[in-house]
Amino acid sequence: MDIDSASPSPTRVDAVVVGAGAAGIYQLHRLREQGLRTRVFEAGDDIGGTWFWNRYPGARCDIESLSYSYSFSPELDQEWVWSEKYATQPEILRYLHHVADRFDLRKDITLRTRVTRAVYDEESRHWEVSTDTGERVIARFVVMAAGCSSTPKDPGVPGAASFAGDTYQTARWPREDVDFAGRRVAVIGTGSSGVQIIPEIAKRAAELTVFQRTAAFTLPARNRPIDAAELAEHKARYPWFRTEQRRSKGGSVVEMPTVSALEVSEEERTAAYESAWQAGLLSAMLRSYTDLLVDERANETAAEFIRAKIRATVADQETAERLSPRGFAFGTKRPCLDTDYYATFNEPHVRLVDLGRTPIEEITAKGVRTSEREWPVDAIVFATGFDSFTGSLTAVDIVGKDGARLRDRWAAGPRSYLGLMSAGFPNLFTVTGPLSPSVLTNMMVSIEQHVEWITDCVTYLREQGVAEIDTTPEAEEEWGAHVAELAAGTLYPTAASWYTGANVPGKARVFMAYVGGLDRYRARCAAVAEEGYEGFVLSGRTGAADGAGGVTAAGPVRP
Repeated sequence: MDIDSASPSPTRVDAVVVGAGAAGIYQLHRLREQGLRTRVFEAGDDIGGTWFWNRYPGARCDIESLSYSYSFSPELDQEWVWSEKYATQPEILRYLHHVADRFDLRKDITLRTRVTRAVYDEESRHWEVSTDTGERVIARFVVMAAGCSSTPKDPGVPGAASFAGDTYQTARWPREDVDFAGRRVAVIGTGSSGVQIIPEIAKRAAELTVFQRTAAFTLPARNRPIDAAELAEHKARYPWFRTEQRRSKGGSVVEMPTVSALEVSEEERTAAYESAWQAGLLSAMLRSYTDLLVDERANETAAEFIRAKIRATVADQETAERLSPRGFAFGTKRPCLDTDYYATFNEPHVRLVDLGRTPIEEITAKGVRTSEREWPVDAIVFATGFDSFTGSLTAVDIVGKDGARLRDRWAAGPRSYLGLMSAGFPNLFTVTGPLSPSVLTNMMVSIEQHVEWITDCVTYLREQGVAEIDTTPEAEEEWGAHVAELAAGTLYPTAASWYTGANVPGKARVFMAYVGGLDRYRARCAAVAEEGYEGFVLSGRTGAADGAGGVTAAGPVRP
């Protein structure tokens, strides 16, 4: 094992969890229930993950609050009261704090500490985890729960350091209030964060200039308070609702379509889309018909409906056209939910700059220079997204068997079995890792499924006295091919999106999510476990120090 003799002796635990967001704190809770000594390391000043870092004005969830919450505790369901259909960042953060306090989780979470390295010792079959504070921890198991979209992407704009005004990044927003009153503000980026923050800044700024790289499909959220009667009704049916969530394709309880968009009349189709538009649900439009994500002609009917809504909302038709997404199918880049996004461009102090026509050349001391002109501003907000799926994993120097580095093995795209493990990195699990359903679902439901599978797996290994679990290269290869084959049957890979890594220069273009549905994926994961962890190799025996006996495992075990 690579040990720095000058540093303090490492401490020993059973498991290390990286990240204290929704995934990390639930993983801690489940491992502690099984009696594992567990440490959680979190780079932030507090728990919350995504909901700690993304505190920009307008930040809120795009899955309904009553659905975007843990299902593991019926008592928690009954005691927590959500105030809005779509909870704001502060409310979701309060919820996660409540969960951590209710289950006494904070005592095992180390804040302001970033995991920088993890090295596997093949002889002892343990990981040594190193942090930026100099601490070293040895553990049998490591669970990477750092999130799919937690590593901000470099904005990639030349000259940013030369700007004389204030700069902000939505993914790392300051805790203190930012006052834009009377100021000239630029926002670069119109993905989900940009769509949420732009209307909020427009309420305060003297001038707002929006620099759009790619127009986004965004639907009205129609957010509202949750009244007492609705809340009581939902709490009464939570047991049924939670069961249905776990059985669903996407982690939300919605009616699934039964007919093609091309099988109905234009009038019927328009009525269906209007109903979806009024519903204020992220999935409503895509769930209108069976073929919107597999047939270009069907998809175009929905895309054109949305573009017509944009034209009807935005007074200046040139601006409306620039805000109208073209060149990619609706849904192949994650759609957004908004509050008055398109209407904001009717305000006289709000301007849109289409970077497809006049790209940014550089940021100067005074503002943003495009190929057309310089736009003087007092503050710049970068809403430029994340290195999603892999960024939080490759940011850590993870060294597995034979000195192999995860970031090198994944240079041509992530390699994983079930999105849970990568061959050659034993006892290292990823929660909602690449090649799992993750971002195509309600993340809370996917998080719970992964955490529970990992916990059951670790419990099984300990009960059977098995020291190591690793996936086989063959299983990993087969799963990767399966994920790619399913994706190829859809329109998803046709778009240059963050789903494929296209937003990060130099990143391999691979569609990184499982499109087969959470229900089908859950069944596959369960079957793998029931077959003695088919596709994995279980090897080695734990000693008395690990608190396990020498019982023979049911799966294929090597000494």
